[in-house]
Amino acid sequence: MPELPEVETTRRGIAPHVEGRVITEVVVRQPRLRVPVPGDLVERLVGARVGALSRRAKYLLLPLVGGEATGTLLWHLGMSGSLRIARLGELPRKHDHLDLVLDDGALLRYHDPRRFGFVDWLKGSAEQDPRLARLGPEPLSDAFDGARLHRLSRGRRVAVKPFLMDNAVVVGVGNIYASEALFLAGIDPRRAAGRISAERYARLAAAAKEVLAAAITQGGTTLRDFVGGTGEPGYFKQRLNVYGRHGQPCRRCGAELRLVTLGQRASVYCPHCQT
Repeated sequence: MPELPEVETTRRGIAPHVEGRVITEVVVRQPRLRVPVPGDLVERLVGARVGALSRRAKYLLLPLVGGEATGTLLWHLGMSGSLRIARLGELPRKHDHLDLVLDDGALLRYHDPRRFGFVDWLKGSAEQDPRLARLGPEPLSDAFDGARLHRLSRGRRVAVKPFLMDNAVVVGVGNIYASEALFLAGIDPRRAAGRISAERYARLAAAAKEVLAAAITQGGTTLRDFVGGTGEPGYFKQRLNVYGRHGQPCRRCGAELRLVTLGQRASVYCPHCQT
């Protein structure tokens, strides 16, 4: 699944091509996504101008003004979705479900083999949408720190890894980056969240920021179908320390990395470096 760095990479990749452009046509080839494409989407969007793209957690937000639309297009990439820039005349591939045709001849094209993603129309304030209203802070913001992790974890018996992946605690720290952050912080992913000290949580918050910032800089993580907004794959996979490496030697100490299931997700850790 595309995680926060992949979504942010997509936002940065497509923003220069769509911001300020007017939508001249909307082509819907497959309306049956996880959330069905709104039936009035075409008439709402044609003639609207795209504002500054933003991201909240793993959602992309495209504000639109003019035509029949004054609101926000909410996009989620699901398990296998991607957005890329194409040009008029470029034939769609299988699973290219939707195009936004822009006034300069570019297309914003949505590709999603599993159809677990969606695009939806928000008439009012995006912040009031139930899917966004209950989300925790962004992990790279000042609102996320070790003190928050320590405070919210008191009395919690859940393992620290699923605790870190809880979107009410902090958004966007998915399976890959939670594994990597816990390794950098030297914390066993099985340890109860409520039994971790404030000092260790400070290290964990800093590690999460570090690994996410590095992944964004390098374009995300190449996994299956993910590509950035310009069609280029991410490259962060080359630097993964533990994710997907169970049975291999730890890059730091050489011990064999172990695999455990936490919160129905596979977790790889080093039994020597993470305690």
